[in-house]
Amino acid sequence: MAGFFYAMLVTEKQYPELYNALLEKNLIRQYDLLTNFIEIGIEQGPTSIDKYMLWALNHAAVAGISQFGGRFREEPIYVGNHIPPHFDTVPDLMDRFISFIHENWDNLSPTQLAGYGLWRLNWIHPFVEGNGRTARAVCYYLLCVRSGTLLPGNKIVPERIRDERMPYYDALRETDKHWANGNLELQFMEEYLAKLLYAQLSED
Repeated sequence: MAGFFYAMLVTEKQYPELYNALLEKNLIRQYDLLTNFIEIGIEQGPTSIDKYMLWALNHAAVAGISQFGGRFREEPIYVGNHIPPHFDTVPDLMDRFISFIHENWDNLSPTQLAGYGLWRLNWIHPFVEGNGRTARAVCYYLLCVRSGTLLPGNKIVPERIRDERMPYYDALRETDKHWANGNLELQFMEEYLAKLLYAQLSED
């Protein structure tokens, strides 16, 4: 079985064109799955988000390019200047992440809730690969389900995040700074997402 997975693995260094093509196709497959999850979430409410949904979204994002898709990491990981928490703490942190969403569903606006999801998943970095893609998918899930509809627009928020990386990174860093001082401040993420959502909804 291990040999099968190894044979099916495409690395960026060895096969750059195939890797990029697979990455794009994975994003399409992930969005199809995300759309299904949004439809379920609109019917079932906040408790429809769970770790199994997150695992499925991550697996779809990294199929064929990572051997550990759809499972929480069990090793250290480094992201620029950010050092995510130790892998031993990931399951508990993810339980708390999901509980926060359930408990604050009606207390936060769609952009606040989505901003929390986008920031917190990036901060925890629960997966070996595809954390950003999974975080952006969850962000959009929260925007849509908390709003009660699959939001219209051809260029959706996750795509706009990919196109506007610097403001995205700035908002993450500012939120990190406040969190390091013991405060959860969602203003930076909310303002960033609100602009992208407005652009999506304003499309002709």
